[in-house]
Amino acid sequence: MAGHSKWANIQHRKGRQDEKRGKIWTRIIREITVSARAGGGELSANPRLRLAVDKAKAANMPAERIKYNIDKATGNQEGVSYEEIRYEGYGIAGAAIIVDTMTDNRVRTVAEVRHAFSKHGGNMGTEGSVAFQFKHCGQLIFAPGTPEDRVMDIALEAGAEDVIKGDDGALEVLTEPVNFEAVRNALEAAGFVPAVAGVTMRAENLVELGGEDALRMQRLLDVIEELDDVQEVYHNAQFDSVTA
Repeated sequence: MAGHSKWANIQHRKGRQDEKRGKIWTRIIREITVSARAGGGELSANPRLRLAVDKAKAANMPAERIKYNIDKATGNQEGVSYEEIRYEGYGIAGAAIIVDTMTDNRVRTVAEVRHAFSKHGGNMGTEGSVAFQFKHCGQLIFAPGTPEDRVMDIALEAGAEDVIKGDDGALEVLTEPVNFEAVRNALEAAGFVPAVAGVTMRAENLVELGGEDALRMQRLLDVIEELDDVQEVYHNAQFDSVTA
């Protein structure tokens, strides 16, 4: 299948995330804590924790710190109890936004998320108002120039649902969440290391934004992502310029 050209948008997003490394570590530690408490500290028996540890390694978190946080979460030590809450809403030009949070105070979190939406041109929606526009799936993205036939053969054999080639030549491999690790491991074993990999909420239809709308949308996303309780932000905006 053919797909939209999204490589520049992906690289732009990765660059912006790299600028926020400290906050990324905080979010990953929360994810490690919740995953380990829910499913135990043994990586082989806890897929969610494995993904959190992979994120930690990708963010250059020291192994000692990763182990410390797993041990802390599973050692019955007193600590903060987090709950996961998802918020949905609309951004500029009706673009859909999903905000996943992890918080010890839901009153504070909903107030901050609602304020971010309303102050920067968006509005909060009700539960389910935009989620239907996204698919929960495993996603692996490879740079333009990656051999399509070889990636497709390996991915489909390992259990992938689809391989999509973008207009810019980037390859996107989609899986069911439960098959994500198997597909990624098979591709990496063959020497194909994805630029982006994870279990995500993938937008089914994109809203193209340019000019002032793109700048306003990027600002809204930045403000939401900077909130302390926010873990992940998903949206269906396709920026026609990466200078936003």
